[in-house]
Amino acid sequence: MFTRTLARPAALAAALTAALVVSACAGADHPTVAHDPSAATGSPGAAVSASFGAADVMFAQMMIPHHQQAVEMSGLAETRAADPEVKRLAGQVKAAQAPEIATMTGWLAAWGRPAPSANAGHGMPGMDHGMSGMMSEAELAKLAAASGTDFDRQFLTLMIAHHEGAITMAEEEIADGVHPDATALARQIVTTQQGEIDAMRKLLGRL
Repeated sequence: MFTRTLARPAALAAALTAALVVSACAGADHPTVAHDPSAATGSPGAAVSASFGAADVMFAQMMIPHHQQAVEMSGLAETRAADPEVKRLAGQVKAAQAPEIATMTGWLAAWGRPAPSANAGHGMPGMDHGMSGMMSEAELAKLAAASGTDFDRQFLTLMIAHHEGAITMAEEEIADGVHPDATALARQIVTTQQGEIDAMRKLLGRL
């Protein structure tokens, strides 16, 4: 198993800022009042929390491509993994993170902030190797070419680092975020993904 160096989310934030045109108020340190568009028109819809801040926006913009890559990795496991437990865990990751992508994308839309593109984690400067556990293009290609036990070992090693990066990002949101739903999701990510890390380490130890 190799050791990956996780960068602070600020480095990933710089990459996202270069790739997304974010309005000036998104970088403000103070919370921004956000009104639910459906409430203003009287139409039905889920209420949006009264306030959000720069940390909440950055959390969503960073975590969306991070989750997208985890879903992509998990999709590979459906056909390339050998161990049934690896396949089961990959399915669990995909089932949890795909809805979270939709949730965070919805927040950004409600806040009037841009969401990363579907391929935001691929080819953007600073979003490859070492950035909060994100896989590089080379690592993704190597994983896609593997199969059987070799795939299982690579997948577990890379996903452990990927989850560790997500936990770091979530902890930043817990510390700095003001949107209650966003901080609640961050806490859920920490709990869920730490449990998955523990399970993956056990699986890796017996392969």
